[in-house]
Amino acid sequence: MPTLYPPQKVIAVLKLVTAFIRLVRWPNLVFIAVTQLLFLYCVVRPVFDRAGLVPNIYGWRFGLLCLSSVLIAAAGYIINDYFDLDIDQVNKPEKMVVEKIIHRRWTIVWHLALSIAGIVMGFVIDFTSRAFLVGVANFLCVALLFVYSISFKKKFLIGNVLISVLTAWVILVITWSENSHVFSSTSLNVNKILRVTFLYAGFAFIISLIREVVKDMEDMEGDRRYGGKTMPIVWGVIATKVFVSVWLSVIIIALLVVQGYALTLGWWGSVIYMVLLVIAPLFYIFKKLYKAQTPKDYHSLSSLIKLVMFTGILSMIFFKIYS
Repeated sequence: MPTLYPPQKVIAVLKLVTAFIRLVRWPNLVFIAVTQLLFLYCVVRPVFDRAGLVPNIYGWRFGLLCLSSVLIAAAGYIINDYFDLDIDQVNKPEKMVVEKIIHRRWTIVWHLALSIAGIVMGFVIDFTSRAFLVGVANFLCVALLFVYSISFKKKFLIGNVLISVLTAWVILVITWSENSHVFSSTSLNVNKILRVTFLYAGFAFIISLIREVVKDMEDMEGDRRYGGKTMPIVWGVIATKVFVSVWLSVIIIALLVVQGYALTLGWWGSVIYMVLLVIAPLFYIFKKLYKAQTPKDYHSLSSLIKLVMFTGILSMIFFKIYS
C-alpha cells in the first residue's frame, strides 16, 4: 500500500513549490526562453539555411544554452531577494517569499546550485561545439548579478545599466555563440545577422533601462530608508522623469526610422504590428509617466513597459515571415 500523506503536508509542499516559482519570477524566465527561441529560429536559422550552413547552437546545444540563461537569471532573482529582505519588507511585504516561506539558508543553496548548473552548461557547449567562451560568459553573468545584488543595485545608475546590458546579452549570446561562422564564413549574410542582433539588443537595453528606472521610482521609500542612492533619490523624481522621457524619445524615434525602412521593403504587416503594439503603447507610457505619483502608478507603468518589451520581441516573427 502506498503511503498517503496527510493533507497538511501536501498543502505545505504545494505552498513551498508555489513560493519558489514566485521567487524565481517564472514569467520572466519564460520570456527569456521565448526571446532566445524566436531569435534563433526566426533570425539566425533562416540566414544559415540560405547559406547552407549549420549553426553552432542548434538542437540539444541550443536547449542547453537556453536552459543555462534561464537558470542563471533564476539564480540572480533569488540572490537579489536574499539581499533585499529589509527593503522588500517596506516596498512589497505582501509579496515576500524569502524568510517568510523559504528560509534564507535554502535561498543561498538554490542560488549556488542554479548558478553552477548554468556555468557548467556553458562549458559543455564550448567543449562540444565551435562556440567560444560561453562558459566564461555565463560565469561573468553570475558574478555580475551577485555584485549587483550586494552593491550596484543601490548605487546611482550603474545597477540599472548593468541589468540592461544583461538583458541585451540574452540576445547577444546567440550571435556570440556563432562567432566562428560570423568571422570566417564567406557565404553567410553576416551583415544581416549583426544588424538584427544589435537592433533587438539595443531595443532590449533601452526598454530595460527605462523599466529599471521606473521601478526605482516605485521602490523609493524602501531604498531611501536603507541607504540606497538610486536616481530618483539622488536627482529627484522630476529629473528622473526627464531622464526616462529622453530614452523613451530615443526608442520611439529609432523605431519610427526602422519602420520607414521596413516600408521600403514592403513589410506592411510588420509596420502595422509595430505601430499598434509597440510604438503607440510607448507614446501612452510617455503620457502616463508625467501623471504618475504613487508606487501603484509606477508599478502599472513598469508592467506596461514589460508588456511592450514582450510585443517588441515577438516582432521577430516577421523576419521569418518575410525571409
